Amino acid sequence: MIKRYIQLKEDFLLYLKVNKGYSDHTLRNYRIDLEQFFAFLSSERQKKGQIQNRSNKDTITTKDIKAYIGHLYGRLKRTSISRRLSALRSFFLFLEKNGMISENPSCNISSPKLKKYLPNYMSVDEIFRVLENPDADTWLKQRNIAILELLYSCGLRVSELQSIDIKDIDFNQRLIKVTGKGNKQRILPVGRKAIDSVKGYLDASAEIRNRYSLHSATSPLFINKRGKRLSVRSIERITKQYAVKSGLTSEVSPHSFRHSFATHLLDGGADIRSVQELLGHASLSTTQRYTHVTLDRLMEVYDKAHPRK
Repeated sequence: MIKRYIQLKEDFLLYLKVNKGYSDHTLRNYRIDLEQFFAFLSSERQKKGQIQNRSNKDTITTKDIKAYIGHLYGRLKRTSISRRLSALRSFFLFLEKNGMISENPSCNISSPKLKKYLPNYMSVDEIFRVLENPDADTWLKQRNIAILELLYSCGLRVSELQSIDIKDIDFNQRLIKVTGKGNKQRILPVGRKAIDSVKGYLDASAEIRNRYSLHSATSPLFINKRGKRLSVRSIERITKQYAVKSGLTSEVSPHSFRHSFATHLLDGGADIRSVQELLGHASLSTTQRYTHVTLDRLMEVYDKAHPRK
């Protein structure tokens, strides 16, 4: 079934890679989302006994997409459903713009209504409790502290942290080059505490780096016991481990450090445009999610201090 669309999927993914500069991770998600949709559609058509060699059955309709979205309700969160619908919209828009289909079956389908999202963040005291950890007597523990310091010092996405090579850090100028979404690069300042933690970790891991011949500046910054680049999943596990160890909730993630970074800068009087640049947000509206804490604090001060509140 729908073999033509399955073949066109490869043209679409190539377009995203070459023209949009999407990362391998993002491309993999698009591929999975489209393939799961095609698998659902093929299964449904086989159940109904539709025959592939009928040319009019080799067309995807709005009804097909609505059936798929309905199938996902109750199985996935609304955010996941919205993401899959977004992938389908992008795919069919690509086909429409390139004259591969005459009508776009996804254009009149509404996204699921999402709950308002408020970022999970930690207070300054909680951050300090996690970072001021004296237990760093092995190179692995020093690596873990360096990971947490960089996450908070620079407000990095976990994928950005995971992809850092040694050459990306200028220790003298205290700058770091990171590659964000769409392979866009930006240069960020790094705090002294974070720089010192990274230096200490590199010194402590010299033996294992020699063992695996990781002498080049292009070597990954954060490695595991086997000398391989540390995975995103491992970074997430380390973050939760240290949060729980410090008496915080297991809900703390690498993104919690990013949220805390942005919130604390805004609370300290940083300009929202500057925070946008530091976070690597394409849209200011994304950065504005972090202003809720500052506004809550202002309202608290107002309610306590204003004579005619």
